[in-house]
Amino acid sequence: MQAITVRDRTAEPELTKLPHPHAAENDVVVRVHAAAFTPGELTWPATWTDRAGRDRAPSVPGHELSGVVTELGYGTTGLTIGQRVFGLADWTRDGTLAEYVAVEARNLAPLPADIDHVTAAALPISGLTAWQALFDHGRLESGRTVLVHGAAGSVGSLAVQLARSAGARVLGTGRPSDRETVLGLGAAAFFELDQLTEVDVVLDVLGGEVLDRSAALVRAGGTLVTIAEPPRIRPADGRAVFFVVEPDRARLTDLAQRVRDGRLEVRVGAVRPLAEVPAEFAHRTRGKTVIRVTEEE
Repeated sequence: MQAITVRDRTAEPELTKLPHPHAAENDVVVRVHAAAFTPGELTWPATWTDRAGRDRAPSVPGHELSGVVTELGYGTTGLTIGQRVFGLADWTRDGTLAEYVAVEARNLAPLPADIDHVTAAALPISGLTAWQALFDHGRLESGRTVLVHGAAGSVGSLAVQLARSAGARVLGTGRPSDRETVLGLGAAAFFELDQLTEVDVVLDVLGGEVLDRSAALVRAGGTLVTIAEPPRIRPADGRAVFFVVEPDRARLTDLAQRVRDGRLEVRVGAVRPLAEVPAEFAHRTRGKTVIRVTEEE
């Protein structure tokens, strides 16, 4: 099969041929129709080691996928051969920028027939991250106010919509050119960082100075949630949480239903073929970049 591989942290990704994967216990093999990646994942330790800490280079990057199940491992339940699925590949195994990938079945959810593979591939990391940040870690409730940094981005845009649908008041930050987009997604207001006042929850996706300054924006009893890096400065009378997104089949199913109902808009940026992935790692676009691996039959 064709796949994108990287040999080490300094090497360029390249299109190569690899053996077809096989399903271990509780795995499935998925024929990948669309996949997505995070530009910074080549710096993640898990990209280069397995669960036991052993080197596994060359590595196949990418962790989001949408496709069709082609093989079931021993003990696998809940999925069938020929079923359309989407979800997250394991952090410490070869990823989704390949024609086929072996994935733990519990990391995948059924994909309804009326959601296309490109949209589905853009949803898992961003959608689960937004949900877990707001509700699992931020404890956001109706009537509270949440500030979303990078509110027009792949995570931020979904967080704005999910928070708004939960009855929260949403404030967004971003580039000036993002104002109308963020307001159109349901934010009550769009601000420059210097204009902000205290809120109940801050969702940070940027890190650095923005994260440092956000601690002062959390009112008593509130929460600063970040996916960028462990916070150096904590709220004076609140919580600070850094987390890595976790797979969740039930939540993926819920997010897919929201997309079907028109309650959740997934912002897809560029759509590229597998052969163009090496260039895409160095070229950032607005919205989530999705790789079309194989066409649906």
